[in-house]
Amino acid sequence: MFSVALTEAAQLRPLEPWQAGEFLAHMDRARQTVDPWIPWAGVSTDLETARATLQRYADLAARDAGRLFGIWLDGTLVGGTMFVAFDAQAGTCEIGCWLEPAGQKRGLITMAVRVLIDWAVNTRGIHRVEWRCRTDNTASSAVARRLGMRRDGVLREVHPYKGIRHDLEIWSLLASDGFSSDGPSGPPSNEGSADGSEDGSGA
Repeated sequence: MFSVALTEAAQLRPLEPWQAGEFLAHMDRARQTVDPWIPWAGVSTDLETARATLQRYADLAARDAGRLFGIWLDGTLVGGTMFVAFDAQAGTCEIGCWLEPAGQKRGLITMAVRVLIDWAVNTRGIHRVEWRCRTDNTASSAVARRLGMRRDGVLREVHPYKGIRHDLEIWSLLASDGFSSDGPSGPPSNEGSADGSEDGSGA
């Protein structure tokens, strides 16, 4: 219910606190792949912390400040994408993503993120869409390029992970760059209406 079809087998749907058990099972499969790139992968380790992760995004959605969506492939949650930050007044947002190995090499992240960008720019009037990834996350930067984003620069040693500080690339897409959606448009809404390699494992 309330989903956007990415392919015949894959759907993009809201990912909410009541799905914490399914999310935890997904994280258990994905953690080793996702943890270096997505900050909350390593902290969603039991039902309580998984629910807390999803609740944080539910709270952001209630404030129109962020949103979280899952990608289901053949009925199994394999990844997702999110508005890490969303500021309609300023006209800016940041999008991130993650994917477990079972969902890779299918173009799912590119298709899903395209849906979010289309909705942000063409429905909500967002002017600047940002994408941030570690400089060694070449799968994620490849998605940014595929989406027509431009590399603005690098934030040096801004991202700590297991005692090591990593550089982050900043990519952006402006509404004036002329983004157009090739696929389905509008993210799924929990109210029923819109208001790596090929796939990066996180951004």
